[in-house]
Amino acid sequence: MAFLENPIYVLSMLALMVMLAVYVERTSFGRPLGAALLAIVFTAIIANMGLIPSASNTIFLYEGIFTYVAPLSIFYLMLGVNLKAIKKAGLPMIGLFVLGSLATVVGILVAWHLISPEGVLGENGPIIAGMLTGTYTGGSVNFNAIALEYDFQKQGALYAGTIAVDNVVTTVWIVVTLAMPRILKKFWKDKKGTAPKNTEEHGQKDNGMDLNSLMWLLFLGLAAFFISEALSKILPELPSILTLTTLGVILAQTPFVSKLNGAHTLGLYSVYLFLAVIGAYCEINAVLELKTLGLTLFLFTATVVLIHGITTILLGGLLYRDWSMIAIASQANIGGGPTALALAETFGRKELMLPAILVGTLGNALGTYFGFLVIQFL
Repeated sequence: MAFLENPIYVLSMLALMVMLAVYVERTSFGRPLGAALLAIVFTAIIANMGLIPSASNTIFLYEGIFTYVAPLSIFYLMLGVNLKAIKKAGLPMIGLFVLGSLATVVGILVAWHLISPEGVLGENGPIIAGMLTGTYTGGSVNFNAIALEYDFQKQGALYAGTIAVDNVVTTVWIVVTLAMPRILKKFWKDKKGTAPKNTEEHGQKDNGMDLNSLMWLLFLGLAAFFISEALSKILPELPSILTLTTLGVILAQTPFVSKLNGAHTLGLYSVYLFLAVIGAYCEINAVLELKTLGLTLFLFTATVVLIHGITTILLGGLLYRDWSMIAIASQANIGGGPTALALAETFGRKELMLPAILVGTLGNALGTYFGFLVIQFL
């Protein structure tokens, strides 16, 4: 049906899922789950029911949200950053992220020997292992960089299948890391001693959005986005997200911008919209259609992430025992900076929002190198 790909229809459905998630979060059932997790789950359900497009039949609206809305959400949330609080969080966050990166490499090597995917994947096995190493160190930029180096995108069904499995496992891990602090604190007390806060409570700090604030926030966000993109073309080695984040942090320290109302609300809603699209990309049928190949890819990928998680939890717990920070650092590895930022926001850990983005950028630098090293080793 043509209307299922109509961008206005799809956007209205995404908005409905976000609204539903926020309302359900206010109930006794939804409060422990949080709106972020609910937005992912609700959208994944309707996408797998065929009510909106998913990864295999994606539309330009999804790409637009990834390209424009997700970065702008980071900028708006950065306008509430407290630099003094960040000083204490920076080094532990980097330490946990590096630990998680090494845990990913360990996961790849252990899963390779446990699952033996080369029997099904053949000579493409090491390349896929390298791609997964890259993407689970710091995001999809590394996944695509390694794929392009080996022309893996020409493999058609295998390339699409790897992406489908990656989407499903990444979405599941977002759900796991959202629940991680609440569950782990029951068995191993958190040094930080703070539980995830209700996101509705943070939103009230904006004190309402007036027309003057809205005009300035839209202008600043769009102008900052344009500047960051322009600079990345002049200096390709400078990630645009890093420039955008820096501009947001600098502006946050000025009295005029700090008094604008609504930045947090804009940023939070944009994050929920971004997470809803991630839910839509969780296409279970695409994995099932690959049969033996899909099962092997799924088992291998899931084992990698599981070993990453166990290693990060055990070592991170011994070193830091701040479950929210450990979950955010792990998410920066598996899902990248934007999803890590979403976790920091959901947990009410504003001091971790900027570190989440920065370690995500670090992952973009490390992931490709780790991926190529794994390919050579295997």
